[in-house]
Amino acid sequence: MTERNPRRWLILGVLCLSLLVVVVDNMVLNIAIPSLIRDLGASTAQIQWIIDAYILVFAGLLLTAGSLSDRHGRRRGLVIGLIVFGGASVLATLCQTPAQLIAVRGLMGVGAAFLMPGTLSILTTVFAEDERKKAIAIWSSVLMLGALGGPSLGGLLLEHFWWGSIFLLNVPIALLGIVAALAIIPESKGTAGRPDLLGALFSTIGMAALVWGVISTPLHGWTSASTLGGFAVAAAGLTAFVVWERRVDEPMLPLQLFRDRNFAGASLSIVLLSFSAGGVLLALTQYLQFVLGYEPLKAGTAFIPMIVTAMVFNGIGVVIDKKLGTRTALAAGLLLMAAGFGILASLAPGDGYGKLALALVVMGMGSGTAGPAAYGTLMSALPPDRVGVGSAVNDTVQQVGTALSVAVLGSVLTATYRAAMPTDVTAQARDSIGDALRIAATTGDAALTRVAQDSFVSAIASTSLIGVIGGLTAAMVAIAVLRPKPRPTPDEPAPSAELSPQTTP
Repeated sequence: MTERNPRRWLILGVLCLSLLVVVVDNMVLNIAIPSLIRDLGASTAQIQWIIDAYILVFAGLLLTAGSLSDRHGRRRGLVIGLIVFGGASVLATLCQTPAQLIAVRGLMGVGAAFLMPGTLSILTTVFAEDERKKAIAIWSSVLMLGALGGPSLGGLLLEHFWWGSIFLLNVPIALLGIVAALAIIPESKGTAGRPDLLGALFSTIGMAALVWGVISTPLHGWTSASTLGGFAVAAAGLTAFVVWERRVDEPMLPLQLFRDRNFAGASLSIVLLSFSAGGVLLALTQYLQFVLGYEPLKAGTAFIPMIVTAMVFNGIGVVIDKKLGTRTALAAGLLLMAAGFGILASLAPGDGYGKLALALVVMGMGSGTAGPAAYGTLMSALPPDRVGVGSAVNDTVQQVGTALSVAVLGSVLTATYRAAMPTDVTAQARDSIGDALRIAATTGDAALTRVAQDSFVSAIASTSLIGVIGGLTAAMVAIAVLRPKPRPTPDEPAPSAELSPQTTP
């Protein structure tokens, strides 16, 4: 067995610090939605594009960025991602219009495409399989801690400063991450082969077009030229990518990875889980502020029960995985997630925060239990020279699931809200709860405020049923597809996934 890296736990700390910029930014952005509507005059469609511009670029570049990191250096890719993300955060504070912020969020997606796969791929190369899931649990817990502190600090900034101050949180974290990565993390690379330029082009076009089609759906409808065109280009690009990857001698993404039941099963479970969670959690931030009337700081702290519970259950999930197996840990976590959404599905006007807190606790139990099992299983199935592009596959399916969630569940949420609203209110008030409350505040119509809030709660409850179905489906996939990994015999020690031969300090 290769000698363990003596600085591996310190390296893990640097990786967690590096990824905090993405976690803090995305959590704070959700809290800032009412401020963006008020201060920038952003419409509902523009708010969705501020969120989705990042996802579009991020998902489109992930496979290419992961492959480039494998080829040219995973630490180098991580540092590039931190530089781009931190620089884009500075630009975000200077934006004067929603269109400018949408463009800058796209640039953030470029940085995140290099940053996120780098953290997980470096973790995989530094830790052997017997320690990897424990490391992933710590990695997840620290990220949850960042998700806990981000909204609280962001809410404090929003109460005392302008909306752009939330992006300043990323800058010192990115600078510290760059210095620490260069000083502590060793460089590692995969096998140096010929660059797969066509594969990179096809994957970027295909994934970007897929997400484009998905996020165009709630804006223009399923049958619009924009939506159908996006799906058509995605089908052509991804088909060309698969055909090319099967023919080229040195593919960017070896498709045989998906023949591994554990890799394929973990990937599918992650995308189903992301699909069930993304859109509903986005709606909850609006529920807290628009329905319960929470200020940004209080709305940020409202997620503390879920985050703390997830941190605790990350460790419990590792124990369940070790004692009962990955399949049991992953299925149990996914079933708990489904139960949390079931509680949300019973949400009614007048319930207040208590029922929401219970749902968040159960969902935190589920995500904490399932997380280390899912990510550890996926990464353990990868050869050492492909951990960069493999972790990019993980991030890609997760982001596609999130994009689908925002688009599909966002459409369901909007449709059910409109259906619940009386037909005699103005059309604009039926478009979104934000518009309805703004009109009610201008006209002094307290009745409109109440009916809009009740309709939004009803819409959240209906949409949460999709989360229940997604969690149950993902659990069934985990049970049916995942298989226990055979244990090595005493004379055949388990292979170590330590630093690859092409590792330099």
